[in-house]
Amino acid sequence: MLYKKLGWRKEITVNHPSKYIICLAPHTSNWDFAIGQLYMRAEGFHINFLMKKEWFRGPLGIFFKRIGGIPVYRSKSTSMTDAIAATATKEPTFHLCITPEGTRSLNAEWKKGFYYIALKAKIPILLYGIDYEKKLIKCTKQIIPTGDVENEIREIKLYYKDFKGKRPELFTIGEA
Repeated sequence: MLYKKLGWRKEITVNHPSKYIICLAPHTSNWDFAIGQLYMRAEGFHINFLMKKEWFRGPLGIFFKRIGGIPVYRSKSTSMTDAIAATATKEPTFHLCITPEGTRSLNAEWKKGFYYIALKAKIPILLYGIDYEKKLIKCTKQIIPTGDVENEIREIKLYYKDFKGKRPELFTIGEA
């Protein structure tokens, strides 16, 4: 459906190992979730994702958990990155998608949890971009975190500089 009916295409040149984090940007619309789910189904992937806890109420919560959702409790001070990194380390396979902007609003200060999870678990970060203007899902770069947070986050942000989100006015890489 994604490719034939909706006209999207993919450019994926990065191998997908048994464990990885997907850093997905831009995230400017709820449609990003739908496109991502269609992509996963078309490619036969099962990838978990983080989503704010408010989406996990009632039947919708059951649905999101069933398709791989993990609720994030942003008001609590938890060591979620440590817990997720520990899970990634002990499991034979681990696939998690995170939107570093952490919101669909304009945000130059990207969250770095995805980076720290990958660093602690010693797994790669696959850089996935959704470009609505080109109807393109692209992943041509991966980062293996070394701990040089400032430079590697800058490199990650620069990868996304030319992607056009559904609402391009809501996307920025900030001062990269």
